Amino acid sequence: MSMRPRALPEVPEQTAAVAKAAFRKGTLAMRVRDELGEVFADGAFIDAFGIRGKPGISPGQLAMVTVLQFAENLTDRQAADAVRGRIDWKYCLGLALTDPGFDFSVLSQFRTRLVAHGKHSRLT
Repeated sequence: MSMRPRALPEVPEQTAAVAKAAFRKGTLAMRVRDELGEVFADGAFIDAFGIRGKPGISPGQLAMVTVLQFAENLTDRQAADAVRGRIDWKYCLGLALTDPGFDFSVLSQFRTRLVAHGKHSRLT
């Protein structure tokens, strides 16, 4: 897996409209996005990822998933399901409503990579 740093994507129009209609007062995930913007930039994790191979999922987005997962006391499987199925998480991550998410095992691999490269403190 390789990484090519990119900025947090804008929230797609349809995702924003549905999220704001469904959660008029917002949720934790939506407030994080609205008030803090890009919390974890991909560039902060660049030396933990290779430059060759198929591009992986944004480490900045995976870091945010990890924080939301911790805040809601979710398992990896539940967190991956939240990325796939929760509008407020899609809003926070800047994903389209139809984004399929990722396999839950990606979260464990991401945390392992962070620890191996001494980047785990970036999430605290």
